[in-house]
Formats: sequence, C-alpha cells, structure tokens
Amino acid sequence: MMHNTQPVKIIFMGTPEFAVPSLEILLHHNMHVVAVITAPDKPQGRGQKIVCPPVKESAVRFNIPVLQPTNLKAPDFLDQLKRYEADLQIVVAFRMLPEVVWNMPPLGTFNLHASLLPLYRGAAPINWAIINGEKETGVTTFFLKHDIDTGSIIFQEKEPIHDDDDAGTLYERLMARGSRLVLRTVQAIQGGKYETVPQPEGATKHAPKIFKETCAIKWDQGGEDIRNFVRGLSPYPAAWTMIGGKTFKVFKVSIIPKENNGQKPGEWLTDNKKYLYFKTRDGWISVDELQPEGKKRLPVAEFLRGNTF
Repeated sequence: MMHNTQPVKIIFMGTPEFAVPSLEILLHHNMHVVAVITAPDKPQGRGQKIVCPPVKESAVRFNIPVLQPTNLKAPDFLDQLKRYEADLQIVVAFRMLPEVVWNMPPLGTFNLHASLLPLYRGAAPINWAIINGEKETGVTTFFLKHDIDTGSIIFQEKEPIHDDDDAGTLYERLMARGSRLVLRTVQAIQGGKYETVPQPEGATKHAPKIFKETCAIKWDQGGEDIRNFVRGLSPYPAAWTMIGGKTFKVFKVSIIPKENNGQKPGEWLTDNKKYLYFKTRDGWISVDELQPEGKKRLPVAEFLRGNTF
C-alpha cells in the first residue's frame, strides 16, 4: 500500500517575537515551510530607523521567502500566495485574515492562541488572565473560521500562573509551550491523527486590546485587584498613576500591613528615602518599581535617592 510520504507544505504567518519559536521549532524538525507572511518593515524609535519584524529576521536566517503585504486582499498578494500551493497555513500573532486567505489551503489554517479558549478571546489574553487573578491559563490551537478566536479546537495545554508572575514571565513560558503545541499540531495534521472539538457557545471572559487609558491604576479598588492589575500590565504596556501632577509607570507593587489614619484611596505617603505607599480601598500598597516619564525604570528606594515627592 502506498503511503503519502510527501511532507505537508506550510505557509507560516506571524509578526512579533512571540511567533519566532513556533516558526523555528518547525524548521528544526524539518517541516516544509515554503514561505513566511509577516507585517511590513516600519520606522521605530527616536531615530525612526526602519526595523523589520522578528519573524522576518528569523525567516531570512533560514533562507525562507518572505512576503510583507499591506493589504491581505490585494490580487497580486493572493496570486503569490496561490502559487506556493501550500497544504496548510499557520497563524501565530499575526492579524485578522480575510476568508479568501484562511480558506485557501486544503488542510485549512490554524491559529495558536495564548489562552484556554473559549476563555480570553481577543488581543491581550496573557494580560487579562493575570489582571483577573486567574491561577491558570494555557495555549490552544484551533482552525480559523469567520468569528475571531471561535473555530474548532485541535489541542490545548494548561500553564499555571504563579503568584509572582507578571505578563513578561508568563509570556515567555507561553511562547515556549505554544511553539511545542504548534509542532504537535502540525505532526497530528500531517499524520491525519487528530479530532477537533467545537468551542462552546455563550458568554466567556474576554481579552480586549489594551489602551493607555485602560492602564490607569484605580486606587479605590482592593489591594489584591490592584496588585494583579499592575503585574498583568508589567513590563508592557505598564500600569500608571499620577503623582504630584506627573505620570509614573508602575511595574511592581506589594500589599503591606499598615494602620489607616483616615487616608482616602489614592492618597500616598513617603519618607522620600525608602518607601512610597498608596492607600487602597482595603489597605495599603507599596510601590516597589516605577518609571518617571522619559526616564529609566528604577526600584523606588533608588529613585528616591535622587528625587523627592
């Protein structure tokens, strides 16, 4: 009996650092990635130097053709895509795909999402899981369909959220775990050994895009909620608060036992040497690491050596 030994032809779509391990694990396991689709290069930073996406850098190192369309419905891009005759497309941290793109390959298009779907559909699942005080999250691979993050689930793996995790540490672990899940998913699809499970309908926790105004600390919340909020936004895009008319990013806080002498939420105390405490709804929080506008991120004691409030 003839076996189909032809390797599956894959097109990989992704842009940021989060997608790089998923691409590279496929290449290290000799998967047949015929092209990479990523965002256009763009000017960055003060010097507006043109920077290319991390996924492009990786693809170039491995000599894989790279396409950087601005419009995913442009006829010339769609023609190029068709010419690769890919069997399967993989999306990791890219952007919304039009149906004409995700429907193209015979084996479909699957996405890696950094949550246990249907929980935390949306743009910022890692941040929101921590902000909401979850004790676990995970990674999911699923086939794309019309509504974002709703397609049938292929595989899921759980990842604990530790009490001292922030968005940065959890991101690193989910990036690595996600890449292994992408490999496992491709191997299963290539071997025809997988079953999909439709996502349940109905309400679920959401993970909408985060904007600067979303990141303002609300001191009238409870201490634990504020602590989760700060770590869920650290190191990026970072929670912030106003102190003495200036904006400070806040990266790390801790809850401290302290008597209340009639202060209201949002009022703060400092000895201008070692500590900066904020009153919350149910107690006090110590701001442990902060960053004034345009300056470096510092532990609070170090900041207070050169600055006073």
